[in-house]
Amino acid sequence: MLQADLFWSFRSPYSYLATKRYRQLHNNFNVEIKFRPVLPLAVRDPEFFENRDPNWIRYTILDVGRLAAYLDLPFGMPDPDPIVQDLETREIAEDQPHIFRLTRLGQAAARKGKGLAFADEVGRLIWSGAKGWNEGDHLAQASARANVDLATIEREVAGDTRMIDAEIEANAAALEAAGHWSVPTLVFDGEPFFGQDRIDVAIWRMEQAGLREA
Repeated sequence: MLQADLFWSFRSPYSYLATKRYRQLHNNFNVEIKFRPVLPLAVRDPEFFENRDPNWIRYTILDVGRLAAYLDLPFGMPDPDPIVQDLETREIAEDQPHIFRLTRLGQAAARKGKGLAFADEVGRLIWSGAKGWNEGDHLAQASARANVDLATIEREVAGDTRMIDAEIEANAAALEAAGHWSVPTLVFDGEPFFGQDRIDVAIWRMEQAGLREA
């Protein structure tokens, strides 16, 4: 069985676009893809956005929308945004009620071997443009589609927050050690493949190592 690590963020639309294909690869081929969520750059490095060209956000929204259409995936800007940020000034708010919860839940799901499925279903909920994805039972239903009980992993996060946060920090450190800083990044045999547009190249490399249908 081949092994790979997938570094991923709930705030990254490109992570969302990559997840379905990586999930299919994990489910249908002889490769175990370990889901390793990280906090987005907006939290890890808030100054990152201060130095970007003003056209960056506008282009990203355009690019993600057309890629979603190309991949036949639903897409809409999240409401609310997983990161509380003023897109005009690019200032990151100190209070972040969503991203820490989501990332911790993703890590708790990963502990149970369900991280990739959880990310796929919850990512689709967030990035399909559904208003109020954080309200009612939307998140619970998305979790159930991934065969994860939301109440169970909520309790696990509440009872083991410090260790889960340490695991998330370790994920970020491993991403950096692998030679990258952003997501989605798949690391196979020590080699990073950054971006949803490098999936075919990652598969090509894994085929050289014996990737085959399960």
